[in-house]
Amino acid sequence: MTKRFLGFVLLLSLVMAAFSAQAAANPDDVLGVWKNGEGTGMIQIFKKGDKYFGRLVWLKVPNNPDGTPRTDVNNPDESKRKVSLKGLENMRDFKFAGDNKWDNGKIYDPKNGNDYSCEMTLVDPNTLEVRGYIGVSLFGRTDVWKRQVKK
Repeated sequence: MTKRFLGFVLLLSLVMAAFSAQAAANPDDVLGVWKNGEGTGMIQIFKKGDKYFGRLVWLKVPNNPDGTPRTDVNNPDESKRKVSLKGLENMRDFKFAGDNKWDNGKIYDPKNGNDYSCEMTLVDPNTLEVRGYIGVSLFGRTDVWKRQVKK
């Protein structure tokens, strides 16, 4: 009876280990194209070295009323106000922290020209929580993004 019980516990442990290894996050799981919560833009998350970045690749309203491409008009640096929003790198320097989380990044909001500290959490393969904050994460806002294209 004891040998049978120990065999069962060993088998159960192996099965649990296999499932937890399968559920372990791959740092590159965040790569791909994501639509922001408002549905106004899509951001491609990509990797340079061991850090993750994001750039705007689609805008719901890509042009101004006069037909010209929308630019970064709220940028505090006047020399960057004529830069197109499409293609703008607005996320930078994220590092994988484990547990489906990327942190120590920055996110730039072209709506107001502000830069925020940021962290991302992959809730499931197609849902990404992006939290921008000032100072500590407690004082911030979380936006839920949906995957559009994987890698």
